[in-house]
Amino acid sequence: MLKIIAKVVDFMRKHYIDNIRIGTVLLVVLYHVIYMFNHIITAGVIGPVTSVHGQDVIQYLLYPWFMVILFIISGMSAKYYLENHSDKEFIRARTRKLLVPSTISLFVIGWLQGYFNMAISGAFSNIPDSVPGFVLYPIMVVSGVGVLWTLQVLWVVSLVLVLLRKIEKGRLLKIGAKANMVVLLLLGIVVWGAAQILNTPVICVYRFGIYGCAFLLGYYVFSEEAVTDRLKKYCIPLSAIAVALGIAYTYIYYGENYAEAPVVKCPLAIAYAWLMCLAIIGCMKRWGDKSNAFTAFCNKKSFGLYVFHYLALSATAYELTQHTALPGWSFYLIGLVAAYAGGLLCYEIIVRIPIVRWCVLGVKKEKKNV
Repeated sequence: MLKIIAKVVDFMRKHYIDNIRIGTVLLVVLYHVIYMFNHIITAGVIGPVTSVHGQDVIQYLLYPWFMVILFIISGMSAKYYLENHSDKEFIRARTRKLLVPSTISLFVIGWLQGYFNMAISGAFSNIPDSVPGFVLYPIMVVSGVGVLWTLQVLWVVSLVLVLLRKIEKGRLLKIGAKANMVVLLLLGIVVWGAAQILNTPVICVYRFGIYGCAFLLGYYVFSEEAVTDRLKKYCIPLSAIAVALGIAYTYIYYGENYAEAPVVKCPLAIAYAWLMCLAIIGCMKRWGDKSNAFTAFCNKKSFGLYVFHYLALSATAYELTQHTALPGWSFYLIGLVAAYAGGLLCYEIIVRIPIVRWCVLGVKKEKKNV
């Protein structure tokens, strides 16, 4: 009976959403390896280790859209979750899976990330040796947020969603279901407008405007089957336009800081990001709505890989530069192995330690029932 139920659940699952999440996380890891040794944004990372810099193109091709699409599919997933759960259950689940790993974990293991971030950036050289450990510890904790900023932003926009649901009472879902291709393309203007607001100074990754907009559009628009079916129908021309925009964006802005204003929120960057998101959703629903052993494995491990890959990468990169004389090109290869394999290894260790796994991953011991 349990096997039958499991098969029914698997049949009903939207595998293309899982596969978008998996693929995006894998690309995030690749991006961070390139970023660690890049020639464009060198503050806080190792910086150039080779004279060749063509690999930096990958940053321009990925950065505009890969976080946007993660927030879109998170909004879609929130819609499907709330179909069978209350707002209170949603907030409780989001707090455990998002807020706990992005706050409490900083005091448990995040300080290690803070240590390597500070070591790589040379921050310790500006701190007197007389400063006691109990003072350094909170500094390293604050410096160890790293990739966990995504979870913090997701938690905030989840609360906004709950409030908005109480106000609009389902009316926006009915409107979102009617979005045709013209409307979907024009929503790019809304996304561009959102990208101009609610951006925190100094720490440029906290872009509450565009990410909050993407999350809400995922919930109210892209969670509707009719909408994603339209994207599925037009996925090929959408992909062609997205590729053309990506090439144009990279050609025009290569060499400039793509993560900060004005480049990060310029019309071309947002147009490229939006068309790429539409194309990916359409293509994955058309060709990627299936599962196999590899995607099933990645689906279970992708969150842990996301949480731990940068710690494994930064620790390895620091040790490579401090204690080896290997050629620079090898740093990329070793960094790739460290980020993927090391990230998974860290996850497999932490997830097996009671209490710690809750603090770091929001994972509690599950009951063996259905």
